[in-house]
Amino acid sequence: MRRLTRTLAALTAAASLTAVAACGGDDGDSASGKTTLVIKTFAQFGYEDLYQEYEAAHPNIEIKEENIAKLGDYAPKLQQWIATGSGAGDIVAIEEGNLSQYMTTPDQFVNLLDHGAGSLKGEYLDWKWDQALTQDGKHLVGLGTDVGAQGMCYRTDLFEKAGLPTDRDEVGALWPTWDDYLATGKKFTRAKTGAHFFDSAGSVYQNILMQQGDHTYYDTDNELVIDSNPAVKAAWDKTTELVDAGLSGNITPWSPQWNAGFKKGTFATIPCPSWMLGMIEQQSGEENAGKWDVAKVPGNGAVRGGSFLAVPQQSDHPEEAADLVKFLTSAKGQTTAFKAKGNFPSALKAIDSPEVKEYSAPYFSDAPVGKIFGESVKALKPVYLGPQNIAINDAVVAALTAVEQGKLSPDKAWDKAVADAERLVR
Repeated sequence: MRRLTRTLAALTAAASLTAVAACGGDDGDSASGKTTLVIKTFAQFGYEDLYQEYEAAHPNIEIKEENIAKLGDYAPKLQQWIATGSGAGDIVAIEEGNLSQYMTTPDQFVNLLDHGAGSLKGEYLDWKWDQALTQDGKHLVGLGTDVGAQGMCYRTDLFEKAGLPTDRDEVGALWPTWDDYLATGKKFTRAKTGAHFFDSAGSVYQNILMQQGDHTYYDTDNELVIDSNPAVKAAWDKTTELVDAGLSGNITPWSPQWNAGFKKGTFATIPCPSWMLGMIEQQSGEENAGKWDVAKVPGNGAVRGGSFLAVPQQSDHPEEAADLVKFLTSAKGQTTAFKAKGNFPSALKAIDSPEVKEYSAPYFSDAPVGKIFGESVKALKPVYLGPQNIAINDAVVAALTAVEQGKLSPDKAWDKAVADAERLVR
């Protein structure tokens, strides 16, 4: 899940406080004599109510979540905790973009098959289960949480101001392809609403990229293919075409300006995997309730992001931690998280449940998000992401930002992205 994963202003203070604890982790028991389970997460997993429910049913357990809001800050800390054998607590969230690097050393994590997880195999999307299972089928590193089913979020007030339709079905019909999205963006820009059509090149690029094939920067043998995989260059070219048309707001995702842009209506559309709905609502604020809606994303559907929960070998309470992982990733747990933060389930019973299929998001003009995200999710196939996927993607997005800012031409920026990727894997 992933890859999540994608700093929220409301969580900045919490992130600062937890960063100190994250260095060492609180792996001991509480003063009350209860067993304390420390779970490390990033962004928003929507587990608050589930923690309370689990603690009520297990009075000997106390759950402590340590959250680092931004995936870019969380991922290197997780790598350090696992490498040093200290600080990871009892449960860690792993974004799908980071998973492959840990699958090469599965013994750093408790084998969930040893804790009864094997009986759960048929409860998840097949490919989600397989992503965290070693090739020999003998070690299950983690259980899947959400899948990043794609949509396109848009501001109905800005579309109305631009003279464009606002009904979600009519909006989705505007852009069956990314070329149509480009044409719609040009119409929007000509209307001079004062807003940009989308937030940033990196945001659009990642959605286009994940629709291009079954792998991106690496092939399935973990060989770097950024410069020879036509899918990557196709996504790059389409993104720079959108930038050249003047449609991007050139606002760095997760920056204070990006957070403020939601509230101020600085951009009219943003590709929104299901997990982003909670972020948009939080950043836009109550004053913008009902101004956002969700339509189909241009192009074919694809997975963008999604995560797993795993138990590090360093946990002092592996049996209790494994039991909590099974609870949080169950169909009931995933349904609760979906309703709380929009994280779309990977558990089949959750996907098919009326609670998910019939769920509409009040903040997003009562958009039937369960239907929008659920229609295609079972047909989606994961895109293979290699060991340094996130670092390489950051380098590519940085090069795209240089194009947005007029510092480099698309050709020179592409050469820089390729060179940076090659340096990362040396």
